[in-house]
Amino acid sequence: MNREMLMLIDAISREKNVERDLVLGAVELALASATKKLYKGEVDIRVAMDPDTGAYETFRRWLVVPDSAGLQNPDAEELLTDARDELADIEEGDYIEKPVESVPIGRIGAMAAKQVILQKIRDAEREMLLNDFMSRGDKVFVGTVKRMDKGDLIVESGRVEGRLRRSETIPKENFRTGDRVRAMIMEVDLTLRGAPILLSRSAPEFMIELFRQEVPEIEQGLLEIKTCARDAGSRAKIAVHTHDKRIDPIGTCVGVRGSRVNGVTNELAGERVDIVLWSEDPAQFVIGALAPANVVSIVVDEERHAMDVVVDEENLAIAIGRGGQNVRLASELTGWRINIMTADESAQKQAEESDGIRKIFMAKLDVDQEIADILIEEGFTSLEEVAYVPLQEMLEIESFDEDTVNELRTRAKDALLTMEIAHEESVESVSQDLRDLEGMTPELIGKLAEAGVHTRDDLADLATDELTEITGQTPEEATALIMTARAHWFANDDAQASS
Repeated sequence: MNREMLMLIDAISREKNVERDLVLGAVELALASATKKLYKGEVDIRVAMDPDTGAYETFRRWLVVPDSAGLQNPDAEELLTDARDELADIEEGDYIEKPVESVPIGRIGAMAAKQVILQKIRDAEREMLLNDFMSRGDKVFVGTVKRMDKGDLIVESGRVEGRLRRSETIPKENFRTGDRVRAMIMEVDLTLRGAPILLSRSAPEFMIELFRQEVPEIEQGLLEIKTCARDAGSRAKIAVHTHDKRIDPIGTCVGVRGSRVNGVTNELAGERVDIVLWSEDPAQFVIGALAPANVVSIVVDEERHAMDVVVDEENLAIAIGRGGQNVRLASELTGWRINIMTADESAQKQAEESDGIRKIFMAKLDVDQEIADILIEEGFTSLEEVAYVPLQEMLEIESFDEDTVNELRTRAKDALLTMEIAHEESVESVSQDLRDLEGMTPELIGKLAEAGVHTRDDLADLATDELTEITGQTPEEATALIMTARAHWFANDDAQASS
């Protein structure tokens, strides 16, 4: 039977034009699979066949895992400490092997082995086709719809198949078998049988690639699309930039009579595209991104990475957009949190902020309202600025003499020192379970401590808006952190239910 198996290996190798070692490896896997059926549990079997004689040996093996990980599969794993009792120099990730009785080839039959071998060869051919396709460097997959698979579209290009998930299509877009499809290649997942290339028509990258194909200046390096934000099928914004002053970036992307942008829009089911000039100045970039709304003024908050954008009443609805679409896309495009407000709302917010700063100055510097207002009028917004701005800047304030300036700076430094000591004491009171929580940072710990949040349960009890107020996080980030803090509650409930 060993000689017959070698003849079968040679015949399949010649017939399928694949390496003999590949076929030999498939035989070893077939024998290992048959041997596994003799055992209970998920055992790991390795078969080694001599390529010249056809003789083979069979081994049962155990993967050496760290003690901290524990045994996930006792039938095929061994703890490091136990493994070292047998082999002193063995390391994590190595295998312990023990010879076991080999299954005769006659037990599985030559035909059964052949089926396994042919499947392995088909997998190898599929991988070879896929590698050839990917080596071409195409970013856009062009093919026809072959079939539906659990709601996903299987798109065929030559002998290669891609998978377009329903979530990655454009809303209200329907394809039928035989329809032509273009989509962005997002990743390749070899664990997916049949269609390992994952596609998307809703990703921002797809729009960028479509513009690259429509606008030669992008391919030539004269024009660059910096970022893109999409509400697939409805509206999108792209930010363009050029280093060549002779080129009009927006006009170049629009094309003659809108030919270029229309080519992209037609491919994307009529999705409207706003083309925005990218700028190194974040404020100018945000103003452009909010078009067609006109901005009256803008206040940048570097610490919170946010901007307060003031528009007049006529432009308020335009700036926000239907369902908040315009401001949301502008925020995604620029990477800044954008707060749209009217002039009255801005004035009220500034008054509230000034009132808060005034109270801090009066309390921490022990000064009256007149002195606090002078500091605010001169642009001081924190104790740190009073304590550490260059001395000459404060001496230029007409209302203050040198003694007053020095006294204010001394009081500010003393107040900061007192606050730092109190902060450290507050942080030290934060429990270890809160410090160890996934996603926790020293900055977050400090903000939570100042707000009186000292334990994991304290955090879990908070509502999303309360946490965003404390930390300045986005609602999504705050919700995720709160749910992480609450995880042990659900774990305890599950444990009680199972008991």
